[in-house]
Order: sequence, then C-alpha cells, then structure tokens
Amino acid sequence: MNTVVAFAGTKRIAEGTLAEVSLAAKRVLFEGTVGSVLLFDCETGQQVDIDYRAPEEVAEPAAEVRKPGRPKLGVVAREVTLLPRHWEWLGSQPGGASVALRKLVEEAGRKSEGPDRVRKAREAVYRFVTAMAGNEPGYEEALRALFAGDGDRFRMYASAWPADVRDHACGMAGAAFVANDEK
Repeated sequence: MNTVVAFAGTKRIAEGTLAEVSLAAKRVLFEGTVGSVLLFDCETGQQVDIDYRAPEEVAEPAAEVRKPGRPKLGVVAREVTLLPRHWEWLGSQPGGASVALRKLVEEAGRKSEGPDRVRKAREAVYRFVTAMAGNEPGYEEALRALFAGDGDRFRMYASAWPADVRDHACGMAGAAFVANDEK
C-alpha cells in the first residue's frame, strides 16, 4: 500500500501507512475539534475512504487472488480484440502471439516511461489540489502551470495556499516537472 496523508481542514495531521493514518484521523475526529478529515494516497492523489466505525485497527488491503494460468510468473489471461491481419502478423512471430505482444508492450513501456511518470504525477497533483486548494487564490493558474510543465509558476501560485497544503502539493509535484526542470 502506498503512503497515505491525512488533513484536518488545511492542516496535515498524519502521514504513513493506511493503518497509522486512519488511527490518527479517528483520534482527531473523536476529539471533536474538526468536522472532517480527508485522507489521500500520496502516489495517486486519490482520496482514501475509511470506515471510522470500524475497529481501531485497519488492515491493509488483501493481495489480489490470482487465477489459474502461470501464477509463478504472474501471467493473467485477458481478452484482446484485434483485426484479422493483426492476429495473422502476431501468429507469424517467433514464439507466437503472446510472446510478440509481451515484447511490444515491454518496448512501448520503456519508450514511454518518462512521459508516463510525468503524466501520472500531474494527474495525482491535480486530484489532490482540486480537493484541497480548489477555492484557494491562484488555484486555476497553478493548474495551468502544472499542465504546462512550469514548476516555477506552479510554486509561485501555490505560495498563497495554506502551508501544509502548499508543501504537500509542491512535494507531490516534483516528479511532474522533472523533464522540464532538467532542460
């Protein structure tokens, strides 16, 4: 499980495993000093929902059960729909269609690794910032800078946000600007 962060309003109250952060969130909520606590996955920026009525310990999600096939290799069978000429080409490749598809996917993954990492980072920052800074000054300009790959402008607009929100957003955004900052 990824690292999770919790915010009570705009104040960061905990960061760590889901179990650690959910316990801290429950404590803050049951103190009655805040109305709500939001939890976010630090890698994806998605909100994490927990049941505050559940027992004190929150278990990490169970590992996905694998279906029959080649479990030691982690091979998962799924359906792929292609045109007949594609199947024909795949079938003529050394090792057959499965080997050819795996090679194509691996090659495409290597070629798009950097751009994919930047895209995922931008999407994660967008999710977090929209939830936590959507009403803050400079929000729209910061998002424009984020998707334009302009780290300096993003940080400039984020500087007016509450400190914990700004610091977390800028920390998450680091990977979103790597490609442009290295130029």
